[in-house]
Amino acid sequence: MKVENDETTNRNVVSGVGKVRVAKPEHVVYVRYRDHVLYHRGEPALMKPQVRECVGWLVHDYADYIVLSWDRDAGPPSLRGGDPKASGLAVLRSDILEMKRVASSK
Repeated sequence: MKVENDETTNRNVVSGVGKVRVAKPEHVVYVRYRDHVLYHRGEPALMKPQVRECVGWLVHDYADYIVLSWDRDAGPPSLRGGDPKASGLAVLRSDILEMKRVASSK
């Protein structure tokens, strides 16, 4: 894993695997990651994970994985907590190739 300071944005950038925190929950982050591929009636020797990217709010930052939300309620949380209509990803840290904080308008 490599942590570098991006001179143009003065933000930390994480490359590789590990437990370095570049953002706190509720920060907007950019993540580049390896995604699993489901195939059907294809040639197994040709299959490999795809590199994907996502931008979203960091919801949870655990030692083994992160949870991002790219769509959520704009209003405050309900009395029951959480957002049952949110959409996003849970990504294993071992699959994260790059993660950096994105400037937020708030």
